[in-house]
Amino acid sequence: MLTGTSYRLRCTLTFGDIYGQILIWMMVIFVSLASGLALMGASKPLVALIGVGLILVLSLPFLLFAFTTTLLNHIALDPSTGDG
Repeated sequence: MLTGTSYRLRCTLTFGDIYGQILIWMMVIFVSLASGLALMGASKPLVALIGVGLILVLSLPFLLFAFTTTLLNHIALDPSTGDG
């Protein structure tokens, strides 16, 4: 009779795996805020707020997708030895 193999779920994600993604997203935020401040100085505050909001709203799904796929790529199923 065949017995089922049990598996142990292990996450190998480290901070170094997502460090680049965080830096790039922070750069996007700072560039959008700088452009928003430049437009504020050009007496177009509504365009500045819309621009910053649009950049943040459009970049957030890409950030979440990158984090999620990175996390899923670092999940490992190891066969359990049955030690307990």
